[in-house]
Amino acid sequence: MSHRFFSSFIAVLLFTAALTGQAPKKTWTPPHTPDGQPDLQGIWGFATITPLERPGDLAGKDFFIGKEAAEYEKKFLTSNNRDRRDGPTEADVSRAYNDFWWDSGNRVVWTNRTSLIVDPPDGKLPALTAAGRKKAADRAEARRLHPFDGPEDRPLQERCLIWTTAGPPILPSAYNNNIRIVQAPGYVMILNEMIHDVRIVPLDGRPHLPNSVHLWMGDSRGHWEGDTLVVDTTNFSDKTNFRGADENLHLIEKFSRAGDDRLMYQFTVDNETAFTRSWTAQVPMTRSSDPMFEYACHEGNYSLTNVLAGARAEELK
Repeated sequence: MSHRFFSSFIAVLLFTAALTGQAPKKTWTPPHTPDGQPDLQGIWGFATITPLERPGDLAGKDFFIGKEAAEYEKKFLTSNNRDRRDGPTEADVSRAYNDFWWDSGNRVVWTNRTSLIVDPPDGKLPALTAAGRKKAADRAEARRLHPFDGPEDRPLQERCLIWTTAGPPILPSAYNNNIRIVQAPGYVMILNEMIHDVRIVPLDGRPHLPNSVHLWMGDSRGHWEGDTLVVDTTNFSDKTNFRGADENLHLIEKFSRAGDDRLMYQFTVDNETAFTRSWTAQVPMTRSSDPMFEYACHEGNYSLTNVLAGARAEELK
C-alpha cells in the first residue's frame, strides 16, 4: 500500500466520522503477560439469573430486547425471594436460607441471552441416550434403596468433597460464583471459590493420563488458539455425572477476554454414550474487585453425622 493511498484512506475515515459525528472506533487489544500469553488473570464473577436452559415461556427467543431483560429480572427476583412468608410451613422451611445468603445474581448476563445454552438453538439440554437414561435410573434406584447406609451413599456435595457446578464445567450456583485465574510460564491455574477446588492446567502438550485413571474433575490439558485459552478435559469419574454425563465425558472449555472487565467462558460437552448430541453453553464473566474467601464447608458441618445418626435411630423403631 503506497503512502499516498494510506493517507487518502485515513482522510476518508476522518471525513466520514465528521459527517456522522462519531470518531472511528478503537480496536480493543487484549493485554499480555510478560511471557507473551494473553492475560486472563484476576478474579472473575459469574453470578447471573440467566438459566442454563431456556424457559418454556421464552421458546424461540434467543435474546432479550429493550426492557425485556429488566422485566424478566423483576419477575425472577420477586418469585424467588427467599424472605417471602406467604406459604404453608413446608414452603417456608423449603426456602432454607433467607435471601441474604443467596448470590444468584440480580441481573441477566451482559449478552442478554435467554439461556446459557447456545447450542442446541432451542436452548435446551439434549436428550439422554438409552444408556444414559438407564444409568440415571440406576443411580436413582440406588439412592432410594440405600440412601443412608453410610457416608459413601450421600452426595459428594453434602460431604463437602466437590460441588458439581464448580466445574469443570463452571456454572453459576447459589453463591460463591467466582474464580481466580493465575498464569505462569507453561501453566494456568483456575481456582473456584466454591469448595475452593483448583485446577492446574499444563500448556506443554503433554498427553492425557491413561484411560484407567478417572478423576472427579477430570484431567485437563490446555493450549492457546490466538488469544483464546482452550482447555481439553477427559478422564472423568462417573461419580460426578454432570447433568447426566458419564466417565466418557469429553469437555472443551474456552476462555477469552471480551474487554477490560469481561471474560467469555464457553464449554462444549461431548459425551456420545450419555447424550444424543453435543451441547454448548456460554457463561459471561465480569471482573470483580472483591476478594475471594475460603469456602470452609467442613467447619461446623455436622449434617453428615446427624443424617446417619438419624437413620440409625429410625432403624431401631
